[in-house]
Amino acid sequence: MINKLIRKIFGTRNDRLIKEARGYVAKVNALEEQMRAMSEEELKGQTTLFKERLAKGETLDDLLPEAFATMREASSRVMGMRHYDVQLIGGYMLHQGRIAEMRTGEGKTLVATLAVYLNALAGKGVHVVTVNDYLARRDAEWMGKVYNYLGLSVGVVVSNQSLEEKKAAYQADITYATNNELGFDYLRDNMVYDMSQKVQRPLSFAVIDEVDSILIDEARTPLIISGPVEGGADLYHAVNKLIPHLQKPTEEGPVDFEINEKDKQVNLTEEGHQHLESLLVEAGLLKEGDSLYDSNNLKLYHHVDNCLRAHYIFQRDVDYIVQKGEIVIVDEHTGRTLAGRRWSDGLHQAIEVKEGVEVKPENQTLASITFQNYFRIYEKLAGMTGTADTEAPEFLEIYGLEVVVIPTHKPVQRKDYGDLIYLTQKEKYEAIIKDILDCYERKQPVLVGTASVEVSELISDLLKKQNIPHEVLNAKQHEREAYVVGRAGIPGAITIATNMAGRGTDIVLGGNVKLEEQLFLESNPNATEKDLEELRARAKERQEEVLALGGLHIIGTERHESRRIDNQLRGRAGRQGDVGSSRFYLSLDDHLMRIFMNPKMRNLMASLGMGNGEALEHRMITRSIENAQRKVEGHNFDIRKNLLQYDDIANDQRKIIYQQRDDILRADDITNAINMMREQVFGDLVEKYIPPQSYAEQWDLAGLMDVLKNEFRIEIDFEKALKENPNLTEEEIYNAIIAESERQYAEKKQQANADVDPSQFRRFEKSVLLEVLDSQWKEHLAAMDYLRQGIQLRAYGQRRPEQEYKRESFILFEAMLDQIHYKTIRFLSNIVIRVETPEELSEALSAPENAEKKVIEGSVTNAADVERLIDEIGNIKEENIAETEAAIKADIDSGAFAQVGRNEPCPCGSGKRYKDCHGKIS
Repeated sequence: MINKLIRKIFGTRNDRLIKEARGYVAKVNALEEQMRAMSEEELKGQTTLFKERLAKGETLDDLLPEAFATMREASSRVMGMRHYDVQLIGGYMLHQGRIAEMRTGEGKTLVATLAVYLNALAGKGVHVVTVNDYLARRDAEWMGKVYNYLGLSVGVVVSNQSLEEKKAAYQADITYATNNELGFDYLRDNMVYDMSQKVQRPLSFAVIDEVDSILIDEARTPLIISGPVEGGADLYHAVNKLIPHLQKPTEEGPVDFEINEKDKQVNLTEEGHQHLESLLVEAGLLKEGDSLYDSNNLKLYHHVDNCLRAHYIFQRDVDYIVQKGEIVIVDEHTGRTLAGRRWSDGLHQAIEVKEGVEVKPENQTLASITFQNYFRIYEKLAGMTGTADTEAPEFLEIYGLEVVVIPTHKPVQRKDYGDLIYLTQKEKYEAIIKDILDCYERKQPVLVGTASVEVSELISDLLKKQNIPHEVLNAKQHEREAYVVGRAGIPGAITIATNMAGRGTDIVLGGNVKLEEQLFLESNPNATEKDLEELRARAKERQEEVLALGGLHIIGTERHESRRIDNQLRGRAGRQGDVGSSRFYLSLDDHLMRIFMNPKMRNLMASLGMGNGEALEHRMITRSIENAQRKVEGHNFDIRKNLLQYDDIANDQRKIIYQQRDDILRADDITNAINMMREQVFGDLVEKYIPPQSYAEQWDLAGLMDVLKNEFRIEIDFEKALKENPNLTEEEIYNAIIAESERQYAEKKQQANADVDPSQFRRFEKSVLLEVLDSQWKEHLAAMDYLRQGIQLRAYGQRRPEQEYKRESFILFEAMLDQIHYKTIRFLSNIVIRVETPEELSEALSAPENAEKKVIEGSVTNAADVERLIDEIGNIKEENIAETEAAIKADIDSGAFAQVGRNEPCPCGSGKRYKDCHGKIS
């Protein structure tokens, strides 16, 4: 009560922020006449003037009114679109690093140009983030016109681009890209072997369109670059055959297992545990008397758990579809297919076995990051969406982003009718079809929002039985998205869409004129301006007709887990002050109602006298539904927060590894780093075999000598030395090892540098260190995955899983760093330098088995062999493969090189100078 009174007197923080922004808007408006009076050259020259003022010490805040006024005038001239005052407020909030919540149709794409232009003046690069390639291309082309007019370059990053295309796009002043491409490019940049292969610049400022979809809905899905791991498919086939023999839960309760839809888990009962173990014993997968939960059977348990979840949690046409013999994941938030994505930890394989399609190898993580941690790397972050206020606490706590609700340009006229609740889904769908038919008869356009592909196809089948024409937009028809959405507002149109398919594209009442013009011109290339004017006039008539009918009608087939998703669906109607309406149809069998609603509700509805086909519309029911949604939102927030707690630990380690990689890549010479590793490795070895403060009788000199000889090719007889000098100390032994190791390595470097450019050997050292680091980081990620999977069990031992994870991951990380140092020094200690003639090299490269033997033995013959040697500790990188292929293909004839000058092109056809190619080995 007191808080309400205070807000009434002083206003909310949102009100105060809007008032602050209006002060800047007044300054922008005051400059409008001045900007309008400028010539084309003067207006275009503003960008250069702004950059000069920044260089002299002014800030972006100082330039804001003039920059916004410049962008407004440029937009008016180039695109005929002038920013409204509320759009200027939105641009101001984005520049301040906040989230601007703006209703559908308020022009968020245009709003972004204000903050993007202002921040691009700093020259650090601005990223505009969208949810798919189509929107990235569309917005880059659309808004790129005004940016180019003002002298700024625009790039677009989408999937399947070449390295050079991506580098050019990221070097632009403004880059449009999808969240997935940005994240994956960041990971790939931290896997390269040369700085020139990196595509991204340091992350400065990003404006995220549909920020709630990216930072909330997709926060639980980490970006993973993975590689295949053999094995596992046969065991999944064997376990999959046993699952149908387990008894499903009944109305009386669970039998062999219970299904927890809320947490997406299947838990075996005591009876089910015994039943399954007997089945596994019969199948020969488990030894008689062994338990499924024994430590040596964890792999089998993991396969059983995945098969249970594949059968009873993940549903076909809801969580995935089967397309061309492959399992394709369906995004639970957008309804779009995620081609190329696979569930991790063997779950994807379990579903492939369940559906009887080809089982592909399980993947091992090579690099990963969550969107939460990726976007927190940016110096400044901002976002736009039509629905963010319900998640404002999470945005502030996780990302430090404040949500500001921007006033609409025109009052909202949409009517949001109360929910209609039915006892069963059958009755609910009958009522939905009746509502659609009513709209169809009146020619009022309808958008039906569903939560899954399965429901969208069910509604479609019901309409087909009634011979009602309609369009379906779901994961199976996403390529027709722009066309379907463009026609969703014409009279009599019926569109069925999963979740927010088509989000980011406005549904224009009467139809999208620009899309119609494009299609008309494609089919009528000789069309005149008069033809186009007639087309526009017809569109205007249709728009007035639809407005008279009440605008676009939204039908929700069930409530989503989040109020925000429901608001997004409602927001498709009533854009820019248009009329519209919305209604949600629910049943007690719906997913949300079944899991989170009080079980007594069904009895209550029955006691209120509800019969078949009757609907209930009551404020108490609506409140109960909203409470259920709040529970889900809180539950999902806890999951995301918990994920972040664990990923923050991995993120700290990721930062260290990526920083080390960058330091190695930037360094011209890593001799000092190798020397430090050598000192640590041999120091640890001496300490292992000669314990501190121990007597000579306790020393294991034989073991130390054996390791030095077999692992590092260092042969020193310390037993003999000790007999000759009983006062020999561990420090003297350590110094002797270091001296011998340095002597041998110096000889190798001297020999190599006599035959090739010294920079080649330095590059080889960097390649070795990077290969070892990447190999060990990959193994560490796998270990962290295993640790993460079982860490929750520590809670049964009265230990906090987060603290245990933090402690043990630190131990693993230290062990990994030790292994990097050890394996690097061991590898460099084992290389052998010798020189071959061109004929010997050609023969060696032409015989794969000889080349493989040479690699395993660690023999370095020249610069080409340097690259092949790296294969001992990891896969050959693309550039190494290219070099090897070039060497194999070259027909090396020693006579051809006899008269070639050092700076002339090499006869082998590589394009390099002779001294940089075969001149090195002549």
